[in-house]
Amino acid sequence: MLYDIIVIGAGPAGLTAGIYGGRAGKKVAVIGGMYMGGQAALTDKIENYSGHLSVDGFTLTYTMREQAEAFGAEFIDGEVTEVKLKGKVKSVVVDGAKKLSATSVILAMGTQTRKLGLANEDALIGQGVSYCATCDGGFFKGKTVVVNGGGDTAVTDALYLSNIASEVYLVHRRKEFRAAHALIKRLNATNVKVVLDSVVSKLKGEPLAAITVKNVNTGEEQDIASDAIFVAIGATPNTDLVKGQVKLDENGYIITNKNMKTNLAGVFAAGDVRRTPLRQVITACADGAIAAEYTCH
Repeated sequence: MLYDIIVIGAGPAGLTAGIYGGRAGKKVAVIGGMYMGGQAALTDKIENYSGHLSVDGFTLTYTMREQAEAFGAEFIDGEVTEVKLKGKVKSVVVDGAKKLSATSVILAMGTQTRKLGLANEDALIGQGVSYCATCDGGFFKGKTVVVNGGGDTAVTDALYLSNIASEVYLVHRRKEFRAAHALIKRLNATNVKVVLDSVVSKLKGEPLAAITVKNVNTGEEQDIASDAIFVAIGATPNTDLVKGQVKLDENGYIITNKNMKTNLAGVFAAGDVRRTPLRQVITACADGAIAAEYTCH
């Protein structure tokens, strides 16, 4: 089937591209991937999206999907397993079998959480290691947990978990947090225990029973008894699918111009997957709108 626009990814960028493409009268397919709404859908509370004092990510992204469907966008569940982006007509294969074609493709695959890189990390996933506080925090009600990271996600996770767990530690490798001032101010008003200038060096127990943190200045190590660790140390772009086709920067993010155009005609990128100075829901939505608009040019 030939579409005007195929959007790969259904986070805020992809969903907004679906809205704008549909409003423009284009035949649009949005391929959802692992879960609809992207990482934003897993966010407990979003307070910096214009027009909302506070909204949970699932509600916000579900409403975006409803808007896109109202304008005629078609949603396809499944994983994109192959793309061919060169030439006038691009092809996209879903789940290794279903082949779709379009004259324009918008890449909005987002990012995935960066791991700690410790030897037993993968074995402890589901046994105390998690990358999503809102998904798994409820399993540790009344227990001791650790959050690792220093950005908005890490501080937000610590705040969220402080209402569930009996004790929360926040471990960050620098002297200061990179999170927004408003979040840090709120953090300072809680009983979250902050451990700065430190990295997680070991995970102990199976299931997890403790973590070892190492001071980056002195090399001194200490153990913290903990039932879980929630990792929020940044992200890596989901660009393996398009390597060798579109230009990527040194960190693997897609390079675009201000109109979201990549180096290939008819191929655009939007949201966290592209090189951008700010990765927020509101900027992802703006990217998606711009990308869809310029498919018409």
